[in-house]
Amino acid sequence: MNLTNEFKAKVRLAILEKRNNYGGSDSDFSKSLGINNAVYSRLKSGEIDRILSDTVWITLGRELQVKVFEDNWKVARTSVYTEIEDNLSFCKELSRSMVLVDDCGIGKTFCTKHIIKKMKNTFFVDCSQAKSKQLFIRLLAKTIGIDNQGKYYDVLANLKYYITTLEKPLIILDEAGDLEYTAFLELKGIWNGTDGVCGWYMMGADGLRDKIDRGIKNKKVGFAEIFSRFSDEFIKLVPNGKSDRQAFYTELIGAVASANLVDKSKIKPLINKCINKETTLRYLETLIKIGA
Repeated sequence: MNLTNEFKAKVRLAILEKRNNYGGSDSDFSKSLGINNAVYSRLKSGEIDRILSDTVWITLGRELQVKVFEDNWKVARTSVYTEIEDNLSFCKELSRSMVLVDDCGIGKTFCTKHIIKKMKNTFFVDCSQAKSKQLFIRLLAKTIGIDNQGKYYDVLANLKYYITTLEKPLIILDEAGDLEYTAFLELKGIWNGTDGVCGWYMMGADGLRDKIDRGIKNKKVGFAEIFSRFSDEFIKLVPNGKSDRQAFYTELIGAVASANLVDKSKIKPLINKCINKETTLRYLETLIKIGA
C-alpha cells in the first residue's frame, strides 16, 4: 500500500472534528480510535508521517467515513432526516430511549450519521459488526472510549460506569435486529445501569420488529422489559396505506433527486422509475451517478 499524504490529512482532520464532540479525555478518545495516546498527541500537533501503519490509517478512514474521492453527493433535508433529527435530540436532551423500525433504503443510517457529526457525546454502533454478547460489549466500550480488553465483566462494569460520567450521552444502535439474544439481555442491564443519564436510539428494519414481537409473544426473558425501556412503541416514518405510502416515497425520492440534479427535468422520470420498481434511495443514487 502507498497511501497519499492527502488521504492521511483528511483522516487527521476527521479525527480532530470527532474530538470536538467527545466529552472525555484525550486518553479516552484515543482508545475510542484504537490508537495510542502518544500517537494521538502527535496527530493533534500536525504529524502524519510514519506514526501509523497504512492498515490503521485505512481503518480510521473507514470508521470516520473519510472519502478518498469526493462524489459531491448532497444531503437533502427530507422528512426522514427531520424526524430522525427530532428523535435524536429528544433522546439526548431528556435521556430517553426510542426504537425506529422502518423500510430499508429510506436513508435512516445515512441521515443519522450526518446528524450526529455535530452532536457531542453521541456514539454510533453498527450491531451487524458485533452480533454476539462479547463482541457487542467490547465494540461499545471501544466506541465510547474505554479499554475493551481484559476480563469481559470488568469491561462491562467499566462501560456502565463510564457512560454515567459523560454529559448527556446518546448511544445509537443501528441494525439492532442482528444482535443475538444474549446481547439483547446485556443491553437491558446496561440500560438499567445508565437509567436517567443516557439516551438510546435503536434502529432497524422489519427483522428488529419481528424479533421483539416474537420474543414478547413467546414470553422470552428480557424482550418485554427491553421494549418497555424503549418507550413501548415502534417509531415508523413510512405510512402504511398504499396511497399515503406512494406519496411519501414520491416526496422522499423527489427531495433527494432535486438536491443532486442540476437538470430538474430529470426528477419526475426518476421518481416514476423508482416508484414503479418499488426501489429505494440506493437505486436512485445509482441512477443519478450513471446518468440514467
